[in-house]
Amino acid sequence: MKRIPIKILFTLWAAILLQGCGIYSFTGADIDYSSTKTFQVNNFVNNAPIVEPKVARNFTLELQDLLLNQTSLDLVNANGDLVYEGEIVQYYVAPITATSQSTAAQNRLTIAVNVRFFNTKDPTKDFEQRFSFYYDYEGNAQLVGSQLDTALEVIFERLTQDIFNKSLANW
Repeated sequence: MKRIPIKILFTLWAAILLQGCGIYSFTGADIDYSSTKTFQVNNFVNNAPIVEPKVARNFTLELQDLLLNQTSLDLVNANGDLVYEGEIVQYYVAPITATSQSTAAQNRLTIAVNVRFFNTKDPTKDFEQRFSFYYDYEGNAQLVGSQLDTALEVIFERLTQDIFNKSLANW
């Protein structure tokens, strides 16, 4: 009686195990790559009462970058299988804590985005939803330059990940 080498047994076991798992994505994306190949992110416009010039453009680029990095989809300008569009609907700074001299000890920048998502391959996954997040900073600081860049980076990271999770991870 011949003994089957352990390497062959391990290879067979691994093949059987992996076949039963189906398609797995480390990003959590639930995408059928056999039918879904492309995405487009239309320019988000800034409809907020307070307009910070670079917010809409930077948000659009951040959403594109996240989708490029976390999926194998190709970015297109038109006729995408997945389409993201919307507008910045809130850009708001408000004090959140006060000092004994009635000045702000901390301020909060809140940005809200209204997103419309269209999945041309599976219209049951389409949605329109508002996403928002905030960044707290010292009351005596000015929200300009690197302070503004840091705030936008934190807010956009959370917003884009929330949009990704809602549209492609089914969370």
